[in-house]
Amino acid sequence: MLIRHLDFFVTLAEERHFGRAADLCGVTQPALSLALRKLEEDLGVTLILRGQRFMGLTAEGERVLIWGRRILADYGDLRAALDGRRKGGLTGALRLGVLSAAAPLVPALSARFEARNPLARVSISQLAPEAILEGLRGLALEGGLTRAPEEEAEGLVWTPLWREAPLFACRKDHPFASGLAHGWSDAASQPLCATEETARREFAPRKIRAAVVCSGLDGVLAHLREGLWCAVVPEAFRHLLGAEDEILLHPLDEESAAPSLGLLTAAREPPSPMAQALLDCVAALREEWTQAAPSA
Repeated sequence: MLIRHLDFFVTLAEERHFGRAADLCGVTQPALSLALRKLEEDLGVTLILRGQRFMGLTAEGERVLIWGRRILADYGDLRAALDGRRKGGLTGALRLGVLSAAAPLVPALSARFEARNPLARVSISQLAPEAILEGLRGLALEGGLTRAPEEEAEGLVWTPLWREAPLFACRKDHPFASGLAHGWSDAASQPLCATEETARREFAPRKIRAAVVCSGLDGVLAHLREGLWCAVVPEAFRHLLGAEDEILLHPLDEESAAPSLGLLTAAREPPSPMAQALLDCVAALREEWTQAAPSA
């Protein structure tokens, strides 16, 4: 069985179209079909439901798809490890899924990864927690910056990085700009801007209405700068503020759970070279922030 035949099969399963799969694999459609027939002969099972077009996978094909992705991932990791030793750093892309609340933490992580692996690139996708889990399990991501899973995530490893406490945000010229802490009832009395996730996670249970809902924290920051809105933002929002921003952040005086943000990776031994490089950068970042905490 050839690795490229397995690659053809996984590509077809993902594209669900013979012509598109052939184009992506850089071969003609007859050559693709011949390679897939050879793979079925090597394994002794029928993998693909064929008709006038792609009809899906057999039960055996679904099982081979799971193993095929793992085998291709391991083969890619082997190539990456060998290239890294030869070239003095990883090449290719680090695929990272990021929760909106964790987005402000990404530049510090990217900077450390880039310094250690100048020939690699970082591909960042802002995703919901469920999509991050799916991407890790399907080997489409090397890591996910997200919240701690509410339930045990089988096959995944959690590394905490940051405690996320909700903060009230307003401009310096707002009546609430005093140093006093404010509560959820105070926040609810103001026109609020929030991310979709904050509106769902924090506002909905308290029956608070958001006047403006944004997909990410960058949109919330833009509305805060305009001065017509206040916001409830995660602790990591501090990383988005520049010296020119006349925005103040105050803790909410009511007790509120402060879930952890951190890194999820696949529980593979050994970890892929990309995942290990990511874990090393997270460990370095945790150490820096821990040392800086007493003087913060």
